[in-house]
Amino acid sequence: MSGRTEGGVVERRPAGIPLICLVTSLILLPTPALAHASDRGHVLLLPTGYYLVGGAFAVAISFLVLALLPANRLDRFWRRCLPLFAFGDALRTAISLISFAGFAILIAAGLFGSRDPLSNPLPLVIWTLLWAGITLLQGVFGDLWSWLNPWVGPWRLASRLFGANDEGGWRLPRWLGCWPAVLLFFAFAWFELIDPAPDDPARLALAAGLYWLFTFLAMLAFGHRQWSRSGEFLSVLFSMVARFAIVERDENGRLALCWPGAKLLAAEPLPTSGIAFLLLALSSVSFDGLSKTFFWLGLFGINPLEFPGRTAMIGGGTFGLVLTFALLAAVFLLAVWLGQRLTGSDHPLGQAAGLLVWSIVPIALAYHVAHYLTALLVDGQYALAALSDPFALGWNLFGTADMQIEAGIVAGAGSAWWLWNVQAGAIILGHVLAVLVAHGFAWRLHPQPACAALSQFPLTLLMIAYTVFGLWLLATPTVG
Repeated sequence: MSGRTEGGVVERRPAGIPLICLVTSLILLPTPALAHASDRGHVLLLPTGYYLVGGAFAVAISFLVLALLPANRLDRFWRRCLPLFAFGDALRTAISLISFAGFAILIAAGLFGSRDPLSNPLPLVIWTLLWAGITLLQGVFGDLWSWLNPWVGPWRLASRLFGANDEGGWRLPRWLGCWPAVLLFFAFAWFELIDPAPDDPARLALAAGLYWLFTFLAMLAFGHRQWSRSGEFLSVLFSMVARFAIVERDENGRLALCWPGAKLLAAEPLPTSGIAFLLLALSSVSFDGLSKTFFWLGLFGINPLEFPGRTAMIGGGTFGLVLTFALLAAVFLLAVWLGQRLTGSDHPLGQAAGLLVWSIVPIALAYHVAHYLTALLVDGQYALAALSDPFALGWNLFGTADMQIEAGIVAGAGSAWWLWNVQAGAIILGHVLAVLVAHGFAWRLHPQPACAALSQFPLTLLMIAYTVFGLWLLATPTVG
């Protein structure tokens, strides 16, 4: 999931298919170079070598422990749930309409309010409260987005008004899978990571408004459910992340507590487009961290102490975003293929990869936590203040317009220590849980315990390498 760099707070933003057509014209428009006032980078003077070794050791030990544990007992233990209570769908439309009304107000604030991205609520709500906050809440509490998304309510009203079928008038071809969502997510990642001024409120309002309109028309044409599964990238991503949550909701609306990641094991193999989507989610957040390191800038002959700005890096950034995705996809498929060869399995590579790619979810969520921790702590405060005065007219709707922003919560040696440990811990724990999920699917593919463990050896090596890479990104100096 695209986000901020681990050592500090960096820009972030959304897009849609209209951006694919508009992005060229947008970057040619004169725009101010905007940056977050809360951006900062920590050069952590900590024994990072010990963290790298410790993280790799934790992932390796988890692999060995799982290889020795009885598969059936672990599976039964992990699938245990604690039933809670039933929760109906009666308010879903009303909540979505409220969400849409709030979104419309935010778009108006983006167009007519302050141009300062730390005073205008649109960038703060979309990037901090929605993209950073809701993603994390999805990973803990389940599918909140299906209630909060701003399309369900308007789509249902329009469908009743025009007498449209709930399934839409047209059908998407089965072979299309979720490739539209892959393209839209790539446009989103490009806009967030490479566009020269994605925090500009008016620019963001145009992109977000066009994306909402495009998605709404697509839902009228193809049906809400069909487009949400194939084209609306937020819904596709959030539904995948929700499978990691500790709260599940069955078809009857009954809630239950479960172990993190347990719902992933009930998933079916993803098609090629689903594999690409999850790998893109992880590779984009990895490139976000890599693109701001002194190492990456040095490859293009740029002095990081005299950083020329995002405009100078459009070509290199686009190349890096594509290259990071291609490399991760190639290495992941190679690890799965080697695992299949080691066991002599006759399962098709697509089936094995479609199951094992679900182990990417805990890793992607862990990287999201590491990237967005400082954003939530600092920009979350700016968002609360901006929401009280969305149009910069001196209002104080919620009594938070004059609140003091405590940016010092992420500054200083003490803060650097606990931030680093929380971020590093999240990355290590995410990879350990990923090994657990991968083993669960390996047991589905290979009933014999020895074959299941052997098939996971190449993938575990990849996860160890990615753990070290993620911890290195946390520790290395970055621009911004």
